[in-house]
Amino acid sequence: MSKSPLPPFQCHYSGSRLAGVDEVGRGPLIGAVVTAAVILDPERPIAGLADSKKLTEKRREALYEEIIEKAAAWSIGRAEADEIDRVNIYQATMVAMERAVSGLSVEPEYVLVDGNRCPKWRWPSEPVVKGDSRVEAISAASIIAKVVRDREMAELDKQFPGYELARHKGYPTPVHLEALNRLGATVHHRRSFRPVQEAIDKVGMYEQAPQESLTYPSDLFENID
Repeated sequence: MSKSPLPPFQCHYSGSRLAGVDEVGRGPLIGAVVTAAVILDPERPIAGLADSKKLTEKRREALYEEIIEKAAAWSIGRAEADEIDRVNIYQATMVAMERAVSGLSVEPEYVLVDGNRCPKWRWPSEPVVKGDSRVEAISAASIIAKVVRDREMAELDKQFPGYELARHKGYPTPVHLEALNRLGATVHHRRSFRPVQEAIDKVGMYEQAPQESLTYPSDLFENID
């Protein structure tokens, strides 16, 4: 039996400085948890905003460019793997969200956060369950955060071939788990997550092959008139 869709969200704040906040990356085994905060400009509407997970990559990329062009303000907050390991993923996410809102060039008067709780911060706020599909500002934040993190996974994939990070974005898929248990963990993996701990115990840390130094014939420049 399918769940009934949630009703449209009604916010009592009606001003123009409403920030939406969302995160991407709580579940992966590698990399930062990335959050975004967005204040949309009512004079420059953006059609097609939706939960980033329900959009194609091509559509997300197009909306990302439109959001950063048209939004009144947007900002990224993050917590890296070592910070996640120190304070746990929940606390790291809350910190990253606060960093995102603090980084906005326009001070928000009210903040809506995707999920069921808000960080303890100075802004009036409220959580919105399934907010990324019910509040446009949160949808925009989810798109920004996902595009940023997906791009980072593509870059890590180039640095650490064999894990297929561009394919699964660091989530604990069978492909990722197999690579972890064959290659070990990289410095970007979250060591406090059990599959990573187990891979380190079994295989250790991933070691990149040193770059081969170029050698030249010793007589390369001899006998040149």
